[in-house]
Amino acid sequence: MHRPTLRVGFVPGVEPDRFLRRWKTGRRSAWLDLVPVPLSRQREVLATAEVDMCFVRLPLPELDELHLVRLWEERAAVVVGDENLLSLHEEVREEDLAQSGEREILPQHLDDAADRVAIVATGIGFTRMPLPLARLHHRKDAVHLPQADAEPTRIGLAWPREADDDLRQEFVGVVRGRTARSSR
Repeated sequence: MHRPTLRVGFVPGVEPDRFLRRWKTGRRSAWLDLVPVPLSRQREVLATAEVDMCFVRLPLPELDELHLVRLWEERAAVVVGDENLLSLHEEVREEDLAQSGEREILPQHLDDAADRVAIVATGIGFTRMPLPLARLHHRKDAVHLPQADAEPTRIGLAWPREADDDLRQEFVGVVRGRTARSSR
């Protein structure tokens, strides 16, 4: 018998391993295939059906066409070189950044987090990103600090409205922590 496969995409900074473990322990009727997705393509991979569902970083355009389960928040972070005076803080605030006189390295495109971390690691300025993304691109010569007064970002699980089915709903249950013995 051929087992179907549920392809679940995830953007950088999301660690879907715990959901894969939960899926496997439930003796499911389908395989789960985890697919890394660049942030710039998170909407496109759903529109082109490259994945069946995707862990996305919000906001996401054209939500009307998608089911969306809002999941966890990600703390904001600032990344600086390890010799930057800001690196001595346990966390930073907007006021600290303004007083530092450091230049902010702004994103040039959605997928440039690693490049920005490399720039600030040389001792030039600071950059902002969600804390999980800063951890993903951690380097010995850079430090990531939570930004206490910045708005968090949010991760959601999205899939096309017209493609809703029992398999996708089963995965939503796994993500929400439901077990085989619990009900909706």
